[in-house]
Amino acid sequence: MTGLSAAAPEVRAAFDDHLAHADEAGATALALGLLRSGTSAEDILLRLIAPAQAAVGARWVSTEWSVAQEHAATHVSERVVRAVAAVARPPRPPDFAPARRVVFACVEGERHTLPARIAAEVLRLRGFDLTFLGAHVLVPHLLSHVHRRGPDLVGLSCMIPVRLPAAHRLVECCRHAGVPVLAGGSGFGPEGVWARTLGAGLYAPDPVTAAGMLAARWPPAPAEAAPLEHLADDEYSRIVRRRSESLGRLLARLRERYPWLRDPGTEHAESVLEELGRLPDVVAAADYVDDPQVLTDHLSFEVQFLHARGAPTAVLGTALAALSGSLCGLPRAAALLDAGRRQLAAAGHAVPPA
Repeated sequence: MTGLSAAAPEVRAAFDDHLAHADEAGATALALGLLRSGTSAEDILLRLIAPAQAAVGARWVSTEWSVAQEHAATHVSERVVRAVAAVARPPRPPDFAPARRVVFACVEGERHTLPARIAAEVLRLRGFDLTFLGAHVLVPHLLSHVHRRGPDLVGLSCMIPVRLPAAHRLVECCRHAGVPVLAGGSGFGPEGVWARTLGAGLYAPDPVTAAGMLAARWPPAPAEAAPLEHLADDEYSRIVRRRSESLGRLLARLRERYPWLRDPGTEHAESVLEELGRLPDVVAAADYVDDPQVLTDHLSFEVQFLHARGAPTAVLGTALAALSGSLCGLPRAAALLDAGRRQLAAAGHAVPPA
């Protein structure tokens, strides 16, 4: 192990093998061995665990791994991060004193904690006084913590765009408390475009960038945010109120049009229905930030997901048509669904009329 980099192919292969076999002891021993040999904890987190976990997700999408395998591997990665964090210490005193207090939280409904935990540990190793609140943090819980502990910054993690409305509630909570927000995670869109829409003061695509930004200039207290004026027409709330109707209509149309989806014993039928059942929430999130890219990016992922499972991509057009029926009379929703249909048609996928 001595002299090996955390990114060395043989190290990565060994770690991947431990994840594939849900071997927590082996994965932990490998990581701690690297740490004892002089590899920095930050390198282990960012150059070994993070890319290995990204590969775990890719194996699930491609059906190489089952959901159970993905969950088991993720659990192992989380345990290894905890083990490294328990042993590692900041390599040098912080450049500022006293240490800035930072709270990291995953937005309401967000269960993907590993990226946020890795980011939090990197900042801790850079000398910040770090508290990690974990998954699915509700507004009252964050507000209570902010008032009791008085952090200098709140880091919010959002990995999937359907959580953007929940992210906005936490951003507003921090703004009213006078605490700046650092947003992170793929759910905030390319280059953090939706973080800015929601009024988050800062966005960082990765932990190293985040640490560099905070070391260079501490963000001021948040200013009054521009309102999301398009929400004044209550369309988003109407989409949310119609969610059960939309989901029921969507699933009924799919089962009617594709009989194989009615048989839970058919391979991938259940997972396809579960994935397509997210579409009402995706449309709601796109409406909330008034950006069709929330939906079109999701459809691109769905095409990949369906291809891997041997399912016809025409189910996406059928699903959008079903949503058009349940969301009729809502002009922004109609425009979003039209944008989705155009994208599918341009890529050569079958799209029935709405």
